[in-house]
Amino acid sequence: MVDRYDVVIAGAGPAGAQCARDLATRDYDVVVLETEQEDEFPRQSNKSTAGTFPSMMSSFGVPDDVVMSYTDDVVLESPNSHYKSYQPGAVLEFAEFKRFLVADGRENGAEYRFDSRVSRPILDDDGVIEGVRYNGDEEVYGEVVVDATGPAAPIASALDVVDLERENQAIGIEYEMEGVEMNHPEYADLRRAMMLRLDHDIAPGGYSWIFATGEDTAKVGLCYIQNDRHREFAQEGQTVDGYLDAWVDRDPRFADAETIDEKVHRGSAHIQMPDEMHTDRFLAIGDTVPSIDPLWGEGIHKGMKSARAAAATVDRCLTDSERRLDAESLAVYERLWHRDVAPRMKSRLMLTRLLYLAPNERYDQFMRDLRQAEENTLEKANQGEKASMAKLLHLSDVPLLAKFAREHLGS
Repeated sequence: MVDRYDVVIAGAGPAGAQCARDLATRDYDVVVLETEQEDEFPRQSNKSTAGTFPSMMSSFGVPDDVVMSYTDDVVLESPNSHYKSYQPGAVLEFAEFKRFLVADGRENGAEYRFDSRVSRPILDDDGVIEGVRYNGDEEVYGEVVVDATGPAAPIASALDVVDLERENQAIGIEYEMEGVEMNHPEYADLRRAMMLRLDHDIAPGGYSWIFATGEDTAKVGLCYIQNDRHREFAQEGQTVDGYLDAWVDRDPRFADAETIDEKVHRGSAHIQMPDEMHTDRFLAIGDTVPSIDPLWGEGIHKGMKSARAAAATVDRCLTDSERRLDAESLAVYERLWHRDVAPRMKSRLMLTRLLYLAPNERYDQFMRDLRQAEENTLEKANQGEKASMAKLLHLSDVPLLAKFAREHLGS
């Protein structure tokens, strides 16, 4: 007997689980294949900083139960300055968040198969995907297949839908810590804040962070992109672990801090423009695309929105009287992605590359500029609005812009 569903989803991360959740609510037969074992889920994939905003919580019906703390402010730090902006947020307990999505999807009828590693697509005589193989020779078939496995992307890669480039890979590590001095006199008050620091001495070619999870507890980590600035400032032989340990050792806020129960999270993502995101009877979502915010690395909301765009597309096609699932019919997903998930992606990638190319002294000036600018200038610049981006540039940036043009615009 053929094992067949309306939709087969590879990966039970936020994007895959949300896509299953949406489709199951519409009474489609959905199966999700997840590599990890259920009794350990999500130990291996518990890798997100899990900072997000109320708009995600309300849009996707996420309960307070999975929130470690709510925050009031976003703080940007440079080596010698900082900028604070009122922007309410939430720091999630990422493992609990993922388990909630799975449980809620199951309650609505989605089937989950844990300990099920997807390896490759099953193609029909015309080379169109009709299912996937997992755990060696096991097979499952679907009208539509969705790859939500993140950078591994076994199905999307086999179908030549995505091309994740190593030079655009971001690598991160995070500790959960207690005993952190969240209101140190030399720094901004972080007791109800998510802080991001631009400092090549700490994270060359990237940024570090402190996200409050309590009065003296926080998620503390760093991430860098394997870019030109990282290669220029990186210490030979230094690992991402070494960079984080060095920051913790010398920043006075961590003088009495300790890692909680050895809670260490690792992750990677790709910061680049997506190529194709679909083909006949196939969609790629979440970090498989990739969908992560190129500037600050926020991936949960974008992954969830990409899942919803995919589910809406599948629903539209399967409710059509002819159930058309060819690439042309599924192209609505890409239109929704560029409109709702990551609008102005190209401009925002340009801003990201320019920001991480800047030297430390320019970061101090950046903080001064933000304090003098209108309140929403950074938000608009982060959305790719070129007029707001221009307000944060100076004539003295011409050499930096020229360097950026030489090194990036031709890539």
